[in-house]
Amino acid sequence: MSEKVVSDYNGYDYKKEFWENVDREYEDQADRMAIRKLLPKRMEKFADIGGGYGRLAGEYLKRAHKVIIFDYSKTELEQAKEMYGDKIETRAGDIYKLPFKDNELDGLMMIRVTHHLKHMDKAMAELYRVLKPGGVAVIEVANKRTLPKIARYITGKSKVNPFDKKVANYKEISKDGFYNYHPKYVEDIFLKTGFSTEKVLSVSNFRSKTLKKVFKTDNLVKMEDKAQSALAPIRFAPSIYYKLRKPEE
Repeated sequence: MSEKVVSDYNGYDYKKEFWENVDREYEDQADRMAIRKLLPKRMEKFADIGGGYGRLAGEYLKRAHKVIIFDYSKTELEQAKEMYGDKIETRAGDIYKLPFKDNELDGLMMIRVTHHLKHMDKAMAELYRVLKPGGVAVIEVANKRTLPKIARYITGKSKVNPFDKKVANYKEISKDGFYNYHPKYVEDIFLKTGFSTEKVLSVSNFRSKTLKKVFKTDNLVKMEDKAQSALAPIRFAPSIYYKLRKPEE
């Protein structure tokens, strides 16, 4: 992440601590569902940007001839290599100075990364640079305009205004910054960068401990499948997924 690392996962077992030791099966399935809907079925060279230990590799390994997992954390990349071996290549580095050539990739995705990005515009410019003309980028954005955040603002429990386009930095979550974005803010960045938006999905619509207890994961996943497209126009989910394309030259 460059200039100042927002979250350094080196030495931290993200796989175990964040995913395996906590009930996030619904969130995992919601991510996978969205990726299957948005990623191209065939790609020559693909990169999972901020892909960590390769949690979502099962969704793209069969779609791409060559797969690269990029991350800042060498700890996570070592885990990915242990899990997938020669099926993947790993590259470590700075998201603001990606270790890829211009127009190198046919496709890429960046999931659960934007909340670590202080400079969304710089990151998107790098993704645009490394993608081939006609290539597809699937980007997940941490949304500041969710229903719970709107409720907390209206009732005075939060001073963060979910309706304005200002980037929200939740320092109570992380002292170095934990960023959420208004959909219009990031969509303006996509447009200025040069991307065209082909599809939008509303993801993790039912992310709630209470809903998990009442409906159970299997039922929530079924509801999620229908909600991702239906609720996309209102952009109220915790995660908003975008299918972007770099125009042909």
